[in-house]
Amino acid sequence: MEIKRLSLGDYAANCYIVLDTDSNECAVIDPGANSNIIKRTLDDMNIHNIKFILLTHGHADHTQAAVDIKNIYNAPIYINQEDYKMMESGSFMYGNIHEDIDKFIKDGDMLTLGNMNIKVIHTPGHTPGGVSFLIGDVLFTGDTLFAGSIGRTDMLGGNFKTLIDSIKGKLMKLSDDIIVLPGHQGKSSIGNERENNPFL
Repeated sequence: MEIKRLSLGDYAANCYIVLDTDSNECAVIDPGANSNIIKRTLDDMNIHNIKFILLTHGHADHTQAAVDIKNIYNAPIYINQEDYKMMESGSFMYGNIHEDIDKFIKDGDMLTLGNMNIKVIHTPGHTPGGVSFLIGDVLFTGDTLFAGSIGRTDMLGGNFKTLIDSIKGKLMKLSDDIIVLPGHQGKSSIGNERENNPFL
């Protein structure tokens, strides 16, 4: 597996390009802005086909380039239905791409990318439909869990108790060596967050 991180847009949200090197199948996680940069990076990696676009949640800083990438590569967009509902209602902070969503994903779903399995873990709290993606020993947490912090819960749809329950009840049950790739800033690990995150 090859992973490329791009920090994009005014909020420096992380977009991840995930490549199964055996099959050359690719997924793009959270294309939040600067579709031209994403495309240039894909070109540099010699990637010309995307199997799907995966959204950890519906906030605009993680979704606004999704439609451009979908149209360029004819790639379907996946999101949890609860955040789709927030998009559909026109809620502030949520992207306005609901008409372009292709598939809903839920807790426990297993997706395949080449020879790799992607487990969908519903982790609400930052948003009602927030999800994390576990691929091998790498966990993409969106804005649920950061290095040394957690996602905001003061925006529409956020709930502090729900977020803590998601992290403690689901993510902290994973092994210490799982690498955490969050929606903003740098990487961490489950073990490091278990030991050092002041919110946990």
